[in-house]
Amino acid sequence: MQKITIAIDGFSSTGKSTVAKQLAKALGYVYVDSGAMYRAVTLFAMQNDFINDTHFDKEQLIAHLEDIHITFKFNEDLGFAEVYLNEKNVEKDIRTLEVSNFVSPVAEVSEVRKMLVKQQQKLGKNKGVVMDGRDIGTVVFPDAELKIFMNASAETRAKRRYHELRDRDLDVNYEDVLHNVMSRDEIDSNRKDSPLLKAADAIEFDNSNLTEEEQFHTLYGLAKKAIREHS
Repeated sequence: MQKITIAIDGFSSTGKSTVAKQLAKALGYVYVDSGAMYRAVTLFAMQNDFINDTHFDKEQLIAHLEDIHITFKFNEDLGFAEVYLNEKNVEKDIRTLEVSNFVSPVAEVSEVRKMLVKQQQKLGKNKGVVMDGRDIGTVVFPDAELKIFMNASAETRAKRRYHELRDRDLDVNYEDVLHNVMSRDEIDSNRKDSPLLKAADAIEFDNSNLTEEEQFHTLYGLAKKAIREHS
C-alpha cells in the first residue's frame, strides 16, 4: 500500500506530538517532531547567551547556525526518537518551561526557519512520515495527503502542559504556564514568516473534550481513509 505524508499543525500543547507518535507507530511511519528542532535551536541560543530575559541577539544566532547539528535517534525503550543537539541527548532539556518561553521568538527568525524547513523536507522526501509543528501543512509539506489542524482552548492546553511539567518534577505554577501558552499563541499567529495558519485543505480537529484514546482512534481512521484514497 502506498505511503503518504501526514502533516499535523496546531497551537502549542494541543497534543500534536502525542498523537503524531501514536499514528507513526501504528502505521509504521517515521515520526518527526519539528517543534523539537526549534526547541533545540532555542536551547543552543540559551547556552551561548544569545537569548535571555533581557535580550535576544538574533545576529549572533544567525552567525552560528552552521554550528547547530540536530539529529533524531530512536530509543527502543521509549519507543520514539529522541533529539540530539551536537551529538548530545537534549530530549529532557528542551522540554522545560524556560525553553518554552523563548522558542517562539527564535522561531520567528527567518534564517532559522529556512534552515529547519530544508532539513524537515529532506526527512520527509520519501513519504511514510508523520510530522507535527506550526507550518507543516502550509510550508514544509503543502502537498501532504492528510493535513490536520489541532486546537483546544488555552485553558485546556495550559492544564495539560502544567500537569506534564509537574509529572517531570518541574516546579511550575498554572498561571505561568497559561501565560506562556497565550503568549506563544500570539507570537506564532502573528509572526511575519510562516505564521501559524490552518491550511485550506486541512481538517480542523478540536480535542478539548476528548481522551487521548478517542483522539487517536479518530485520527487513525482519517489516516487509513487517506491512505486508501491515495493507493
